[in-house]
Amino acid sequence: MRIDLSNAAASQLSSDVSSTKVAAQTAARTAAQTAAQTAAQTGSVSSEDHATLTSASTSVSSLVTAALNSPPVRQGKVDSLRQAITSGQYRIDPSSIAASMVGESA
Repeated sequence: MRIDLSNAAASQLSSDVSSTKVAAQTAARTAAQTAAQTAAQTGSVSSEDHATLTSASTSVSSLVTAALNSPPVRQGKVDSLRQAITSGQYRIDPSSIAASMVGESA
């Protein structure tokens, strides 16, 4: 699957998502700090509960960053491999694959 994020709309979307996320996080941090300072000064706890859920936005942000930083697809290479597999000419060497897997995990 190819995700083409090089067009202007995708760049704008990524920029909008990033700036919105930063603004929301900054506002949440400021509100939390203000509430904590007020509670510390008055010796009381605010009657409002606050929760900040950022794991989902962090995951989405990291995926967008990874997609934007991924190298472009080498379509010629993909097409030649697809043709070799379809025609039965593509051969794999299980020993070579196993050696590479063991070498990477060590």
